[in-house]
Amino acid sequence: SEYFDPLSAHIDIIQMDPVQKKIQQWSKQLPDLNTGPMALIARLQLTSKQMNDELCSTFESYKLTDAGFDVLATLLRAGPPHSLSPSELLEQMHITSGTMTTRIDKLEKKGFVKRKTKKDDKRSVNVGLTKKGLKLIDEVILEHVKAQEKIVSVFDNDEQLVFISLLQKYLAQNPGKKKK
Repeated sequence: SEYFDPLSAHIDIIQMDPVQKKIQQWSKQLPDLNTGPMALIARLQLTSKQMNDELCSTFESYKLTDAGFDVLATLLRAGPPHSLSPSELLEQMHITSGTMTTRIDKLEKKGFVKRKTKKDDKRSVNVGLTKKGLKLIDEVILEHVKAQEKIVSVFDNDEQLVFISLLQKYLAQNPGKKKK
């Protein structure tokens, strides 16, 4: 039996995307190949890349990378005094300690964060937003949300809720491996 992309029926409504062409090629080469999962995953990957590229352009306009934004946003989200230990940052950001150190070093060099020795334990440090970093992230987060709103505006509220629900279902069943 021949497998097909379930969206094929909607091609007359939706412009053919780059994934659809690949699916059609696979169905000619290997007619019995189940391309349904491929169609879904390839579209998710392409969509993720396009969304990420658009969001990164916002960060670039502030001379930030997405990685730098992530650290600053995590510190802002922590609430006053906008300071966390490196292990708390790692836990929230799911990255390696080497990656975290590099990110903090770059942001500290720009004056956006500062490492502060804890008063009660001189061996421990916290990473906190500087005034300059707080001012920057307060501005960038608003532009970031505007960019996100623009990206998802192609979907109405009900469609967005369906996406959220489906992605939550996937994440609940496949939490992934936590990076150390």
